Amino acid sequence: MKVLVTGGAGFIGSHVVDVLIEAGHQVSIIDNLWEHGGGRIENVNTQAHFYQLDIRDKDIAKIFEQERPDAVCHLAAQHSVKISTDDPTYDAQVNVLGMINLLECAVKFGTQKIVYASSGATYGSVDRMPVDENTPQNPQSPYGITKLAGEHYLRYWNDMFALDYTSLRFGNVYGPRQDPTGEAGVIAIFARAILLGEKIRIDWDGEQQKDYVYVRDVANANLLALEQGSCEAYCIATGAGTSVNSLYRKLVGIVGHEVETYSAPKRPGDIYLTYFDNRKAAQGLGWIPQTSLDEGLKLTVDYFRENLKP
Repeated sequence: MKVLVTGGAGFIGSHVVDVLIEAGHQVSIIDNLWEHGGGRIENVNTQAHFYQLDIRDKDIAKIFEQERPDAVCHLAAQHSVKISTDDPTYDAQVNVLGMINLLECAVKFGTQKIVYASSGATYGSVDRMPVDENTPQNPQSPYGITKLAGEHYLRYWNDMFALDYTSLRFGNVYGPRQDPTGEAGVIAIFARAILLGEKIRIDWDGEQQKDYVYVRDVANANLLALEQGSCEAYCIATGAGTSVNSLYRKLVGIVGHEVETYSAPKRPGDIYLTYFDNRKAAQGLGWIPQTSLDEGLKLTVDYFRENLKP
């Protein structure tokens, strides 16, 4: 199958590209290498065709015309909650207008399916755990709002143009290649700081819990969704919450030394407790996370140990 991966030089997208190529698919990549987006030229798989372009650019039609992808794994996004609260207009331009541009090209050039990287942020704070696909979505940040809008646009495009789709609502994805210097990705940020002996900021009281899912498992969900899960949404997560304080203790244990920590207030848009029921993904996609948190943390620390420079 010919698959186009938007954001394919980024943290999650580059792992999706690797998994697709390993499975024998022919892959092309669109990524603008935005400095705040995590896209890095060194992440690009050399067996893929790479195009440096923003998904808002009308010239992506030329790429669709040349590549004629059967499917698109759409991971390009403004992914930061903080940036979305600081600049909601930019967030909407990328996550909404960029997606519309992509969908228009998909219909025009015969793409059959979109696998969409949605987010657990579309739920916001909920009354009952675990979150599942039927939990009401009430996003509490512009990022969550635009990710939810993407799901609605997919339903519209399916109704109007019969474009198939699968939406994957990711938990907190972590692992090798995640940007350790931005505000997103607490595991990458902590791993880098502990390895370098730097202070760590712990927001709120540190007991807030998220569902941390390893990036390779997320990539495998994208692979499975190419041919399954028609017009459905799935929670892609582990089913367990882990606190920020617990992550710190686990990472300290792996690295072998502690660092100084300091407290900071709650960030706008942050959610205190989220973990997911992933049974629908198991039934509909045959997807089950394969990597335990302890194993994933060790793989992540090993990656940063090899790649970090003081």
